[in-house]
Amino acid sequence: MSDIIVIGGGIAGVSAAARLSEHATVTLIEGESALGYHASGRSAALFEENYGSPSVIELNRASAAFHQPYLSPRGFLLVGRTGEDAAFEVDAKTLKCPEISVQEALAHVPILNASITRAAFHPDAMDIDTDRMIQDFAKTVRANGGQILTGNPVTAISFHKTWRVSCGNDTITAHTLVNAAGAWADQIAVMAGIAPVGIIPYRRSMARIPAPGGHDASRWPIFFGVNEAWYAKPDAGALLVSPADEDPVEPHDAWADDLVLAQGLDRYEQHVSEPVTQLLTSWAGLRSFAPDRTLVLGRDPANSAFIWCAGQGGYGFQTAPAASQLLADLTLGRTPQIDVATVNDLSPARFRKVRSC
Repeated sequence: MSDIIVIGGGIAGVSAAARLSEHATVTLIEGESALGYHASGRSAALFEENYGSPSVIELNRASAAFHQPYLSPRGFLLVGRTGEDAAFEVDAKTLKCPEISVQEALAHVPILNASITRAAFHPDAMDIDTDRMIQDFAKTVRANGGQILTGNPVTAISFHKTWRVSCGNDTITAHTLVNAAGAWADQIAVMAGIAPVGIIPYRRSMARIPAPGGHDASRWPIFFGVNEAWYAKPDAGALLVSPADEDPVEPHDAWADDLVLAQGLDRYEQHVSEPVTQLLTSWAGLRSFAPDRTLVLGRDPANSAFIWCAGQGGYGFQTAPAASQLLADLTLGRTPQIDVATVNDLSPARFRKVRSC
């Protein structure tokens, strides 16, 4: 028997399992054949401290020191065109991104076209070595005596003083259950007899194209249009381009929608001098959000043995170090290192109506 079962082998689940394994016997269950198969394996892999809601930013800041060994310089460039001044200024202010000249922007990304009239640059955005981070957390789980079961989809969950989770040919029992199932988090909750909190998966598509015009794009920053209508990021000698789509879908092994991808590539092309002539590959991932687009971390008010670790959206990797530490503190009854206001903002209790007599 384990002390704690963690369902979900993305960055949220494996980081939570690693923190918890330092003080308890942990079993991590992942339905796919490998860790980080879904959203975590399809991440843009960027650490930008000022990206997200206030509670996300607090988690980003608390995660910064842990991230250092996994980071490499990238930078963040916001570009705007004629008529987009108001939206550009809102984005630049929100992201704390100082304005630079168009000529300076061209020095960063030489394929920007003549339609660009505004630019802002933040040098501190960093690439994250996501695979190494997942594997290091997994090593911690195993080093502490925990077990990781992959290729074991959960088929049944029951609770009577202890949890019984059926997965593959195994039945795992534990006193505490952590729901880190990403897009499937509400489904796992319902299976466990817990009211869902309204987690909705949103598809995010990605295209990989050759480096435009034969340029060496390896040192370019990630660059965005206003309102995050598209973004592009260097990737191993090529360029990733996303329409930054957010289409609500059912939990599934996602793939890119051709029309959505074409529309996003067109928005990207309106900002650059090099047209897209070849598509190397495409894919999609699911970014799962709670209704208020804030993470859900902590004990469920109806059953304190059920712990939520969900709603990471597009912030899973950059918040994981602090989010997993907070989850471990709450699960193990320790005083959180995060401030009380942020803990309350993240708590699943915010979705439960309090009935007065």
